[in-house]
Formats: sequence, structure tokens, C-alpha cells
Amino acid sequence: MHGGNLGHLEDRIDGNLAKAKAAPPPSSGGKSAKKKKWSKGKVKDKAQHAVSLDKITYDRILKEVPTFKFVSQSILIERLKINGSLARVAIRHLEKEGTIKRIVHHSSQLIYTRSTASD
Repeated sequence: MHGGNLGHLEDRIDGNLAKAKAAPPPSSGGKSAKKKKWSKGKVKDKAQHAVSLDKITYDRILKEVPTFKFVSQSILIERLKINGSLARVAIRHLEKEGTIKRIVHHSSQLIYTRSTASD
């Protein structure tokens, strides 16, 4: 009874083994295999920041920057849409006026905070 069923299963197993040996796996890297395409990646749009200081931007700097808790060149560039050299000039101007005070002086990054009334 069981012998006939086992014989049939053995034939199927042997047949599958023969097929597996004959056909190479599809991911063997042969010429027919598809090559992986690299994505181009996302390109950031070029920022159109102001390169000269106009009256409106100057007034915004005098009004808004002293309210920032953390002031740096990067923050001014991002929030006020001005370029780096204008941001550095604005920071020096506000420090001379005493509206902001320096926390960290490093060669590449100057960090300031707003001046409080107790200073």
C-alpha cells in the first residue's frame, strides 16, 4: 500500500533534483541578468539668497534677530534668506550695538544669544 506512494514521491524528488542541477539560479550574474540601476538621487535647488542689504532686510534683522534664542550665521542664512557674508556683517553689527552677546567664538562658527536686561 504505502510502497506505491513512496515510489511516486521518490520519482518526483529525483525529478526536482535533476531540474535544480541543470538550470543555474537566476541571480548568478550572467549576461541575461538585469543590472541594478543606481538612482540619480535628489538634487537640491540652488538657493536664491539676497547678496546686498536693502532697507526691508536691514529692518528685519534689527527687529527679529535680537528675539532669537540662538543666533549663528547658519540661522540667519536660513531664516532671513541672506548670504553668508551678509549674515556675518549683521552679526558683528548687532554685537557692537549690544543686542546679542557671544557664547562661543570658534574660527568657523560664531554662536550668539540674545542679550537679556540683566547684562
